[in-house]
Amino acid sequence: MSFETIILDIRGQVCPSCLLLTLREVNRHHAALKAQAVELEILTDSRDATGTIPETLRNMGLTTKVDKLAGHYRIVISRPAG
Repeated sequence: MSFETIILDIRGQVCPSCLLLTLREVNRHHAALKAQAVELEILTDSRDATGTIPETLRNMGLTTKVDKLAGHYRIVISRPAG
């Protein structure tokens, strides 16, 4: 199954802006996420965001994966959980 990856680079932002910007993108692409046609890749340098974003999206029924990279984090938001 092929899908599109949408990258949202929010490095330099702090919470709650990180969460709000991510939620805006999730809402914009919610149908495609649910259909597994797209995944969102969030790039952030906010350590707080690595907790707040996955927790919030898990409550929305989405799956997230957090990777620590050189100088920032990548949060991949994909298919519905379950």
